[in-house]
Amino acid sequence: MGKIALLFAMFFLPAVVFASAPVAPIAPLAPVSKELKKQLLGTPVYIQIFKEERTLELYGKIGTEYRLLDSYRICNFSGGLGPKRRQGDFKSPEGFYSVGLSQLKPDSRFYRAINTGFPNEYDRQQGYEGKYLMIHGNCVSVGCYAMTDANIDDIYRYVEAALRNGQPRVAVSIYPFRMTDSNLQRHRYSVYFSFWQQLQPGYAEFVKNRQPPAMGVSGGKYVLNSPLLNDATSQSALALSEAK
Repeated sequence: MGKIALLFAMFFLPAVVFASAPVAPIAPLAPVSKELKKQLLGTPVYIQIFKEERTLELYGKIGTEYRLLDSYRICNFSGGLGPKRRQGDFKSPEGFYSVGLSQLKPDSRFYRAINTGFPNEYDRQQGYEGKYLMIHGNCVSVGCYAMTDANIDDIYRYVEAALRNGQPRVAVSIYPFRMTDSNLQRHRYSVYFSFWQQLQPGYAEFVKNRQPPAMGVSGGKYVLNSPLLNDATSQSALALSEAK
């Protein structure tokens, strides 16, 4: 009887251990082929930035979903993790922003530049201040997201083509890191933890549905799928991230 019990335990123990193991974070998707990427110039686009991973991801709309066109290494950003709060703190912003044609700077002194739209409505409600927070070239940052000239050239070209082809605004979601539960727990003692919890639903929404999240601001906090944002094609932050 004892041998039967031992064999039973040996047979079922691995299954029990496997079932209780934590789920691994979703690996970043592979980009589309270079040939397909070329054909998608002018399609609606979406940008995600991850500070800790020093990565900017450019997505293009294929059918009803946004697929990864390319991933670019961020040359430089300043101020470490956490949102930008005041002029001169040298921090690069975090949150949900959007870009229109007027925010493109083809003749920037940092080669080419895309104004993120900081401060957005959330930032203004917090009393945060700053201006000219860009994604630009020249690989130098004092609060911006600096890329190589070759990379910003590529990113700029797709953003401009999308806007000139009828996309009203391009959503730009900026995160401190990939907003998985495990990464949030790793930073649970940060002074920015409650702010980062507000960002996670936007990240999770895109992972689930491959659509830029519709984010609003309510009670001084970011909220997903605000009733005021009832247009699914609004490209995330909408007018709340227009620079003023």
